[in-house]
Amino acid sequence: MPDDRSAVAGDARMPKRLLCYYGDDFTGSTDVLEALFRAGLRTILFLEPPEPGLLNGAFRDADCFGVAGVGRSLSPEAMEGELRPILETLRSAGAAVVHYKICSTFDSSPKLGSIGKAAEIGREVFSGPDQGRFIPMLVGVPYLRRYTVFGHHYAGAGSEVYRLDRHPTMSRHPVTPMAESDLRAHLRQQTSMRMSLLDIVALDGQPDALRQRLDTIVKEEQPELVLFDVLDDKRLEAAGRLIWEEAAGGEGLFVIGSSGVEYALSAVWRQEGLLPAAQAAAAKAEAADKLLVVSGSCSPVTEKQIERAMQAGFAGLRVPVEELLKPEQAAQARAKLRQDTLELLQAGRSVILYSAAGPQDASIGSLRELLAAQGLQAEESSRLLGSELGALAKALVAEAGLTRIVIAGGDTSGYVTRELGIYALECKAALEPGGPLCRAYSNEPLFDGLELVLKGGQVGSENFFEHVRAGTLSTE
Repeated sequence: MPDDRSAVAGDARMPKRLLCYYGDDFTGSTDVLEALFRAGLRTILFLEPPEPGLLNGAFRDADCFGVAGVGRSLSPEAMEGELRPILETLRSAGAAVVHYKICSTFDSSPKLGSIGKAAEIGREVFSGPDQGRFIPMLVGVPYLRRYTVFGHHYAGAGSEVYRLDRHPTMSRHPVTPMAESDLRAHLRQQTSMRMSLLDIVALDGQPDALRQRLDTIVKEEQPELVLFDVLDDKRLEAAGRLIWEEAAGGEGLFVIGSSGVEYALSAVWRQEGLLPAAQAAAAKAEAADKLLVVSGSCSPVTEKQIERAMQAGFAGLRVPVEELLKPEQAAQARAKLRQDTLELLQAGRSVILYSAAGPQDASIGSLRELLAAQGLQAEESSRLLGSELGALAKALVAEAGLTRIVIAGGDTSGYVTRELGIYALECKAALEPGGPLCRAYSNEPLFDGLELVLKGGQVGSENFFEHVRAGTLSTE
């Protein structure tokens, strides 16, 4: 990384680090790791806000860093307690850009994972003359087949690209179903902040013309949030340049968006000579002799991946969710699942533990009924199940001598990972878009160096788990 970093506009010195971020779920947090890894930037993802001594000591050569969170699974009231202190810590880190990272399918609702609430907290924390005129918002990621066109959002699934409110997963998401593809309309249910759009037409042309169009919108509409369309890499880079110019010369421009933010900015950083001369090399990971997959995802993508892996020789064990959450049955169910899994792993088998086989699985409705009977909300399933699966994974890594595991499901991953005693992750190889192989840092020797993949429900080809076990790139 060059030591002499200068701003896009003029020669003003930039902060020590280009970017830091908070991920509102764990799998999405590693998505940013992959984007920055591909740009050649060393990035560390912490499970808790890092102390200055850690950043300036063991990780002093890191170009960027992030904090993995669970904001996507929190109520607005809980988000207030979670986000405000973390964002204040990130503001003090001296990075040019502070990114609130959201899912590229905009998973959110007024009651859960509210992006509007995050924007309101960010506006208050990042107020001041050095924090920019507005909060940029960029959600599209062509690399992941996510596109925003005239404010409406689209996402790929299989061989097709769907408008978000017609997407086979997001339109039927069990927690945050998407009934509106216009991101502005969706966000208005979560916040009263003023919003403007820089659409794909406005993003065409020379940089000076684009800058003038943005300035006109800001002057006439006085937005607190500006959404940038993204259709292709050209417009992604154009948006990135406008965002970087908004950040130049100051510290802590607060930005909301997917990993498209990193892909947009890194395209500009490369042109400005702020990146290493060579990009990160292609994935070079060794094969694992056996793989444990812990899945709390009910996505149809994960369902197909589980089916494909079992056809390829993986053993599949259904997690007895209802039994684990009933106090009178939990201990026995926990012991049996642990023993059954351990026997398979010790026999050299790769194992998938899954709580649901797709969005139509009858266990989803049964779980909701069970939680309601216990006086709990359906959203509590991530925390309760995640803690159980995390404790199980921790025991199996130790007893079976595992070197690599996969955790599938964004909401589940945060709770599982915290059970493993890991304090940081770093990208080791980019195997498939959105699902990088990471190296874990832990104060416990048993888990230090463990390889993890945190897979979002909609991420990966059908033979994703086979690729992770083999350490190979996808050709699909």
